[in-house]
Amino acid sequence: VTGLTIRHVGEHFQQSNETISQYFHKILFILLLSPFYSTYVKMSGADDIQPKIRGDKRFWLYFKDVIGVLDGSHIHAALASEDWVVYQNHK
Repeated sequence: VTGLTIRHVGEHFQQSNETISQYFHKILFILLLSPFYSTYVKMSGADDIQPKIRGDKRFWLYFKDVIGVLDGSHIHAALASEDWVVYQNHK
């Protein structure tokens, strides 16, 4: 969630990288188990796409095979500081 490396998390909590990695995998496994996953994770279907997009041929051509992207999800993406100049003023 924070985007930190295992090394940074281990340093913060004063634990070894191996311990942090083990607990990360345990939590990941729990999140993927059936009770949690089936209750909280829902894949969007064709019915979930806004009618404005489905009804307009200009938009639907590009979005017809895209499922789950238009649900308001936000995925954080950040460049390394040395790459900022290369991508500055790009949309």
